[in-house]
Amino acid sequence: MDRTSVHLLIVDDDRVTLDLLKEVLLKEGYRVSTASSGEEAIALGMDHLFDIVITDVRMGNKDGMEVLKSFKKTSPETSVIMITAFGSMDTAIEAIREGAFDYISKPFKLEEIKFTIKRSLEQRKILEENKSYRRELLEKYQIKNVVGRTPQMLQVYKTIARVADSKSTILLFGERGTGKELIARSIHYNSNRNNRPFIPVDCASLVETLMESELFGHVRGAFTGAYAAKRGLFEEADGGTLFLDEISNLPLSVQSKLLRFLQEHEIKRVGGVESVKVDVRVVVATNQPLEPLIKNGKFREDLFDRFNVVSITLPPLRERKEDIPLLANHFLQQFSTENHKHISHFSPAALEILTRYSWPGNIRELEHKIERAVILSNHPVILPEDLPGKIPEEIKETEFSFPEELLPLKEVERRYVLKVLRETGGNKKKASEILGIDRTTLYRILEKE
Repeated sequence: MDRTSVHLLIVDDDRVTLDLLKEVLLKEGYRVSTASSGEEAIALGMDHLFDIVITDVRMGNKDGMEVLKSFKKTSPETSVIMITAFGSMDTAIEAIREGAFDYISKPFKLEEIKFTIKRSLEQRKILEENKSYRRELLEKYQIKNVVGRTPQMLQVYKTIARVADSKSTILLFGERGTGKELIARSIHYNSNRNNRPFIPVDCASLVETLMESELFGHVRGAFTGAYAAKRGLFEEADGGTLFLDEISNLPLSVQSKLLRFLQEHEIKRVGGVESVKVDVRVVVATNQPLEPLIKNGKFREDLFDRFNVVSITLPPLRERKEDIPLLANHFLQQFSTENHKHISHFSPAALEILTRYSWPGNIRELEHKIERAVILSNHPVILPEDLPGKIPEEIKETEFSFPEELLPLKEVERRYVLKVLRETGGNKKKASEILGIDRTTLYRILEKE
């Protein structure tokens, strides 16, 4: 932050201290205003915005505590630094409790004042960055930004809207790559918990012997290597949402503790005896049905019942092919911007290939393939040869024949050119020779709508 843009207010009924601080801080490059009483400071605060207020505690009718309370009420973003010659722990605690940034006792060192101002500005910058980041997250994960217009996805959106503010546990079911974490984040950021943490946990990646400690924390000496107490992820997510992905990997010992939390809303750290109340909304996800695990004694039925209060099934991409063009163009714009490319759209032939492919890796696979195509493409349009070879190769080409429906000549031409291009493995030069046209004409045909 440029110091010339930082406006300080110094408040002290001691003229010597007031003039000294003003002179020193002006030399540091700050904008400085002064007030010789609490009343004057409060009045200035009504008419001007200050980044930092440095105020003495002991003054006349309105002391520094009243100045602090006034600024916290009218300008909560303003940092307030308290200074007094009558330092007492009680006053310090009260000042911090009321929102003061720091508390300095007289006689103070000027370097201490400078350093405290610097720390205050650094904290302000971090808070502003966090607010900006949170605004971006709130915008990014709005329901309207989840791409998909098929009836299955519209049903998903409706369910998110209905359950976002509830405390119920939510079970997400879908194949790998169907966007379960995206939906979990959308639930969180569209809820009244959106200003608290969202913590995702991949249960498949946690070492089983440490899983309980990671989730619920531990006390000092709970096991070999537990040299200090540790908060678990449930406590870290307090007030927010904990997303447990791949819950089929939870061992039975952890399942029992999770069930206790869902029933009692409290946890016990590993090795501890005291219960800790935690307010956490739990969203869980799995890519395989849990009923067979229940039948085999590997998953608790009572825990499944707790999970299954609200369930959302995410359809695989092959069952929502109408969404593929929307998703593909969404990723195209995203990766074109990120990679400073000017790629405007897919050719009809490329879009046809994307739509016909089965996408076993679902949305995640589509995202990665579009990213690769954008990075490697030298064209303003994504053409079939820009797509990874595996995709065209796995699509069974419809034999060139006269279709039952009557088509425009340009569509018949485009289909035949596409067939020749695929038969030549994407070799444009060879395809052009077989067709008897130049490569410019080949591009023109492929880009026809």
